[in-house]
This record gives sequence, structure tokens and C-alpha cells, in this order.
Amino acid sequence: MDKLREPAGGGERVALVECPRDAYQGFARPIPAARKAAHLATLVRAGFPTIDFGSFVSPKAVPQMADTEAVWSELRQLLSAPAAPRAVDWIGIVANERGLERLLALPGITTAGFPFSCSETFQQRNTGASIAASFARLDALLAACRAAGRRLNVYLSMAFGNPFGDPWSPAVVARLAEQLRARGVDSLQLADTVGTATPATVSELVATVGATMRGATFGVHLHARADDFAPKVDAALAAGCRCFDAALGGSGGCPFAGDDLVGNLPTEGLIAHLRARGFEPGIAPSALAAAAASAAAIHHDFAGAAPR
Repeated sequence: MDKLREPAGGGERVALVECPRDAYQGFARPIPAARKAAHLATLVRAGFPTIDFGSFVSPKAVPQMADTEAVWSELRQLLSAPAAPRAVDWIGIVANERGLERLLALPGITTAGFPFSCSETFQQRNTGASIAASFARLDALLAACRAAGRRLNVYLSMAFGNPFGDPWSPAVVARLAEQLRARGVDSLQLADTVGTATPATVSELVATVGATMRGATFGVHLHARADDFAPKVDAALAAGCRCFDAALGGSGGCPFAGDDLVGNLPTEGLIAHLRARGFEPGIAPSALAAAAASAAAIHHDFAGAAPR
């Protein structure tokens, strides 16, 4: 790996996207809407600038996301006090036009997130559509978001390989990224859906796709074990990435990717690692502690197996 670049000015900012939606979408016990909203309010007060808070998908597919509208309503009430915190970029995941219609019906949600996979098998599993059909779906989502003044962020999932035997190579990923950019995508996250990325592939793909996405919003959504995330983060930083998705406690993973959920980058560890490298993630330690405690309590109460 190339030597890590030194940050300009001794404290270059790195953007963090906190992902409670990804953290608890696979939890067996349903989390009450009021509990989710209270945690989201804690994240806002902690200073997280971008929060992936929920998804607008079929409750049969992701039961934990069945109450997204109710969560949003509760959250709006919690944040309506006279001393309400600053604005946040709120991300809601959609898999199709119907999901986007639900998102657009709610005031204040700034961004729709659309999963677009490098793997044909996973795209079918995750969105119920082929890659070819998903291009047409993407065009419709982009047009609707522009008309509504919202942003569309695309997650290029299975970007670092897949367990299904579908064709994969850095060239495949780069070609898809070029097609997405040509269609007007100006916000993209490279997603390591099942934790197969290595520092070498992170370095290569961040550099290659980052060049394609120059002038756009670009980052990584890595899944990794708590003891092996740092080399991947270093590789992304060295290749120029300055935006990372993460989840407090490292919880989460995609329920459609396989039985063994690989967690997200742990926000606490990521922030400490970034600061040790001289970067500034912008979350105060005291605020991080409160947010981490809230996330840990939700994990303790709801991550276990559901009672029979």
C-alpha cells in the first residue's frame, strides 16, 4: 500500500454517515418507533451531519423497517423544540418508485438511497429486479428526486466481490460506476456488502471509481469485523476517500446477503482511528459517548433472538 497521505493543515475533515438503519435492520426483536426516534435525536444532538435512518421497503422483506413513517413522525416532534439542533442530511433507503413515493410524502427527508448491485443475484434478492431493469428504475428515481428537490445516493453493492459466483472484477465495478455517472448519478457509495474487501481492492477501487466520480459526492460503505477494519480504512484514505459510512458498536449487515451478518465499521473505533491519523471527524468525545450508550442499549434490548 502507498504511504498514507498526510492531511492538509493537520486536521482535514472526514465526513461520517451514521447508519442506524443498517445497524438494526436485521435485529430479531422489533424496536418500538419511539425508541428508534429517541436514538436518532441523540445522534442529531451529537452532531452527526448525515444519518441513514430508515428504509421504505416492504415490511415482509424487512420487518424492522415496517414503522419508518411512524419513526419519522416521532422524530419530528422530538426535534421541534425551540432549541432544535441544526439541519441534518437524512437518508431513507428505497428499492423502487413506490418506496420513493412514500419517502417524498414526508417533509424533511433530504436524500433517497438506492441499492444498485454489481451482482445480478444480489440485485434480484435485494430489490426484486435485474440489473438491466434497475437502470430504468434508476432513471425514474433520479427524475423524481430532481423534480422534488431531493438527492439520490446510489450504493454500488457487492463492489468488492460476491458469494454467488457472479462475475466480478475491478473492471466490472468501474464500468458500472461509469454507466451510473453517465446517467446523472452524482452521489455514490462503494459498498462492501459481505465484508470481502481487502486493503488492496479498496485502494484500487477507491482510486478508480473516485476518478469517475470526481466532482460528485463519493465514499465507502465497508463491512468489517471489529478487529480488521483499520487497514481497509487506511487504504481508502490513502486513495483519497473522505467519506465513510459507519454504525455505533459496529452492528449491522444486509439480511439478504447471507446468514452471517458482517458488521459495519464501528463508529467509535473509526473516529478514534481517524483522529490518530490526523483527520477530524467532527464529533466531540462527550457527544460520542452519549450516542454510543444509546446504541449499546438498543443492541442489548433488541439484537437477541426473538422469543418463541
